[in-house]
Amino acid sequence: MIRLTAAAYTIPTDGPEADGTLEWTSTTMVLVEARADGRSGLGWTYGPAAIADLVTSELAPVVTEDVQGSHEEMCRAVRNAGRPGICSMAISAVDCALWDLRARTLGLPLHRLLGAVRTEVPVYGSGGFTTYDAARTREQLGHWAGDLGIPRVKIKIGESWGTDESRDLRRLELAREVIGGGVELYADANGAYSAKQAIRVAHRAADVDLRWFEEPVTSDDLPGLREVRREVECEVAAGEYGYDLPYFTRLIDAVDCPQADVTRVGGITEFLRVAGLARAHGKDLSAHCAPHLHAAVMAAIPNARHIEWFHDHVRIESMLFDGALSPKGGRVRPREDAPGLGLSFKHADAERYRVR
Repeated sequence: MIRLTAAAYTIPTDGPEADGTLEWTSTTMVLVEARADGRSGLGWTYGPAAIADLVTSELAPVVTEDVQGSHEEMCRAVRNAGRPGICSMAISAVDCALWDLRARTLGLPLHRLLGAVRTEVPVYGSGGFTTYDAARTREQLGHWAGDLGIPRVKIKIGESWGTDESRDLRRLELAREVIGGGVELYADANGAYSAKQAIRVAHRAADVDLRWFEEPVTSDDLPGLREVRREVECEVAAGEYGYDLPYFTRLIDAVDCPQADVTRVGGITEFLRVAGLARAHGKDLSAHCAPHLHAAVMAAIPNARHIEWFHDHVRIESMLFDGALSPKGGRVRPREDAPGLGLSFKHADAERYRVR
C-alpha cells in the first residue's frame, strides 16, 4: 500500500527577480513523499501551495504500486477539476515520487531503472533576470561560464512586456562581452514580444551570435512561433507550459527544439512520451528547470539536448536536499552511488519555509 504526504515550502529569492512578463520575490516548492514498506520516494513541483491539497484529496486515494497504472488513474481522477495547470503539476510530483520509490525498492539508481543511454547530460546556466544590473549580470554569467565551465548561458529579455528593446539588446551585448566567443548565448523573452517584434530583435542581435530564442512570443501563439521560426537564424524553443502529451502534438512543428518540464507535464511517465514524440519528429528535447528531477530521466532518452540549470531551483534544491549534483564542465551526472534519485530531503532545514 502506498501512502502519500505533501507539503509546500515557500523560499524567498536572494534578490528581486523578473522576466519579460512577471516579477517575484519567492518560489514555492510542493514536495510529495510516497511511502511503502519502510521506504520513501521523492517528487516535487514548483507552484501554488494548493497543489499539496490536490495530492492528498484527489490523487492519494487512487495511487497503487503500479506506477503507470496510477498515472492513468490520477488523470481520470482530475477530469472534473481540469487536467492542465495545477492538477497536472500535482500528478507530476506524485508520478516522480512513485518512480523514485520503485527505484529505491529495487536498489537501482533511477536512470538505470529507466534505461540509461548516457552517463551525463549537458546543462545551460539560466537566470540573468531583467531586475539584474550590469554588475550582478556579470557576476552570474562569469560564474557559470568561468568558474563552472558551462559552455551555454541564458538571460531574460523582453523587459516590461517588450517595451524596452534597447535595454534588451544592451544586456545581450553585455552577456556576450562577459562570456566571450566560445560560449553559446541564449535568450528567453517569456512571451513578451509580438511575432514581428521578436523577429526584429533577433535580427538586431545577430552581432552577438544568439543561438537560442525561447518563447519569443507566448507559447499559446503557435502561428506566431512558426512565423518567428521561419524568419530567424537562431533556434526557436518553447514548451515549458505543456501539461500533457496532446499539447506537444500541436507544438512540435512550431519550434526547433521543444522543451518539457517533468514537474508540469505529468511526471516521468508523460515526459518519456513527449521525448518519444520529439524523436519521431527528428527533434531533440530540452528540460525546463528543476534540474535534480530531470537528470535521471534525461539520461534515459536518446534525444536529450540539455537541462536548464535555473538559478532559483538550483539554489532551492541545493539548500533542501543532500546529494545535490555539480554542473562543473557543463554537464551533470545522475547519482550512481545511491538508489532512486540519490537525494534525501532535509526536513529540519526546510521546516522554517513550510506554509502547508
